[in-house]
Amino acid sequence: MEAVMNNITVEKTKTSKIHDVDFENLSFGSTYTDHMLVCDFENGEWKAPKIVPYQPITLDPSAKIFHYGQSIFEGMKAYKDEDDKIWLFRPLENYKRLNKSAERLAIPELPEAYFMDGLTALLQLEKDWVPTTPGSSLYIRPFIFASGTGFHASPANAYKFIIACAPSGAYFSGSVKVLIEEKYSRAANGGVGYAKAGGNYAGQFYPTQLAAEKGYQQVIWTDDNAHEFIEEAGAMNVFVRIGDTLLTAPTNDRILDGITRKSILDIAKDEGIKTEVRKVSVKEIVEAAKNGSLKEMFGAGTAAVVSPIGAFGYKGEDYDLPELEDSYASRLKKRITDIQYNRAEDKFGWRYPVL
Repeated sequence: MEAVMNNITVEKTKTSKIHDVDFENLSFGSTYTDHMLVCDFENGEWKAPKIVPYQPITLDPSAKIFHYGQSIFEGMKAYKDEDDKIWLFRPLENYKRLNKSAERLAIPELPEAYFMDGLTALLQLEKDWVPTTPGSSLYIRPFIFASGTGFHASPANAYKFIIACAPSGAYFSGSVKVLIEEKYSRAANGGVGYAKAGGNYAGQFYPTQLAAEKGYQQVIWTDDNAHEFIEEAGAMNVFVRIGDTLLTAPTNDRILDGITRKSILDIAKDEGIKTEVRKVSVKEIVEAAKNGSLKEMFGAGTAAVVSPIGAFGYKGEDYDLPELEDSYASRLKKRITDIQYNRAEDKFGWRYPVL
């Protein structure tokens, strides 16, 4: 049965899967909703998006995504408040970054209306899939990949934009132990590190496996030149608190312009927390750990919001961080999640109503 929502054609599923889902025990990103949004780029233009039942994708073996890696994505969440209203958090920032990534990978720019109207229509249709257990949300994955065919090394002539959703529980619990990377690099100057390109993450898996074999959960990436400065933590931006000052690296060709990162900086300033956006050397962190001025380290990103770091390893030595009752990490996470779940005033105008 077809319907129209927000000028988007909707083909509803005949049988919903929602009754088979245990919403009290959701893992992250492994259960999928009934529908997805699909939009194709063909003959030089994006066709009208449509919502269809969640289903496999059929591609030709010569589709360029398999050979040249033209693939980008975003990560977002929808939140349900106590009145069953649904909210997004700064969705236009995700849209802008998607097109920034698209430009770098020679993928055609997606119209804003297709992204925002399509996303809103999909979420209104899947409103019952937004979970309400504490810490849970509906994870949203917009992505674009090259569906055009050919073995010649050039941009594809056809692409597919999809939005798929997964009700998810909390991403992380507790603090993690990380290894500061001395050999491998996440990205390089002039490269695609600032884009949310699939290949960026594929390249992280092997060094992270090596770190896991040594007893660490994640890697802190350092600059590609001398491995002198920290840049990101796993797939997240990274923050360091030395004394009462919160530090994070500036964005550049190698570092993703994280939406959670920007939000943390704004909230920290609003809370009167001193912040510095500058290069942070590994030497500075190690010295601060030794003299007791290193108070906190944490990752920041959409999935976990804030992920505290309990210890880090460097050159064969481990350094434990203190356990603080009133940490910046917990304060900032609470401020952000209270806005996301409509539990507090949104003085920044970040909350976006869906339903």
